[in-house]
Amino acid sequence: MVSDFGQMALVSIMSHLVFIAVAWWALQAINLEKLLRPNRVFQARLLYIVLAIFIGSSVSNFFLDYLQWSRQLPLIFQ
Repeated sequence: MVSDFGQMALVSIMSHLVFIAVAWWALQAINLEKLLRPNRVFQARLLYIVLAIFIGSSVSNFFLDYLQWSRQLPLIFQ
């Protein structure tokens, strides 16, 4: 039982990191420089980081919820 919590924690950490990296990669395709003020490089980079964390965490939470629900689905028939 305790090892199951450890495995789920590891899966959660890895999922969040992977989806944040994927969100960062996907955000590179968007040209936000036209929407931002000139000479605000640090703020633009920080915005990219915050958006990547927000999007990646949201997608990861959806994936982890779906994984947990699919593991609990056989409990209906008990």
